[in-house]
Amino acid sequence: MTMISPTNKEVQIGQTLKDHEYIGMVRREVLDDFLRKRASENGAQLINGLFLGMQLPQKKGESYVLTYNDYNSAEGASRNGEKKTLEVDVVIGADGANSRVAKDIGAGDYAYAIAFQERMRIPDDKMEYYKDRAEMYVGEDVSPDFYAWVFPKCDHVAVGTGTVIDKKGIQKYQQGIRDRAAPRIAGGEVLRVEAHPIPEHPRPWRVKDRAALIGDAAGYVTKCSGEGIYFAAKSGRMCAERIVTNSEKGTRMIDEYDLKEYIREWDAKYGATYLVLDLLQKVFYTTDAQRESFVELCEEEYVQTVTFDSYLYKTVQGNNPIGDLKLGWKTLTSLWKNSNKKPDEMRTLV
Repeated sequence: MTMISPTNKEVQIGQTLKDHEYIGMVRREVLDDFLRKRASENGAQLINGLFLGMQLPQKKGESYVLTYNDYNSAEGASRNGEKKTLEVDVVIGADGANSRVAKDIGAGDYAYAIAFQERMRIPDDKMEYYKDRAEMYVGEDVSPDFYAWVFPKCDHVAVGTGTVIDKKGIQKYQQGIRDRAAPRIAGGEVLRVEAHPIPEHPRPWRVKDRAALIGDAAGYVTKCSGEGIYFAAKSGRMCAERIVTNSEKGTRMIDEYDLKEYIREWDAKYGATYLVLDLLQKVFYTTDAQRESFVELCEEEYVQTVTFDSYLYKTVQGNNPIGDLKLGWKTLTSLWKNSNKKPDEMRTLV
């Protein structure tokens, strides 16, 4: 991975990775299809439909009644589908940042970022550079509070950015990353444009009665990195395993306490990770001077070790008190230096 500062200072990180460690990139259309097929092969009933809402149980033990448009049963070229209902004992809301399940159970709102990207096919010689490389750009020109990226997607790249505090300016920041990365993506053809809301923190309530939220619906996206796919999959697995165990493999009805066990396990395992990454974003993503320090510190081997171990294994690393003290001092001196000097001249990417 290459970190690129506001003045285009480039730092190559990853020198501490072991042979079996890597940053994985996925295409959601491929991953999602794989997950659907695997679920079907393991006995899940797939419905091609649109979830419209649900009626909550009025008495203990009553079913949830889900209403949805079923597109599989629609005749001819109708796009409206056939409205149907489905009675279920438990609901897992895995329906993304704009979750209708969350609204139906009164889970509360959260702040969110907008992530915008263009999937772009670039010339073969330029694509060769990105085959095994991801780039992260920071700077006021590409995002006021996040980062921009060029990520490889098999035979093309995704070029994008995100922001919380200036959602209306997302097109300006997208142009910023296109301009910054121009020497490496020039001649690219836009294949697809994508935009998604990205939760900034977990919802106030993630369980109500026999309904639970997971993934983006619950707000499980980390600050600083904006990672959500791993935590979506992991929360789904943890929630499902808790249901299987506490229902004694479907022989007893679970209740809210059973589902809250999943929440307690989740918070105990990942709560510290979210807090630390939230702090890092506030410290390093505010001004260009702070962003220069962020990239500068990424040259430190200890920083790379802690960063990648935390990223790969999803727990906060850094159990070396001496290393932590040295890093703390270098952070303070770097922040002071970059905040009290004239910015470096803009470098040219090659």
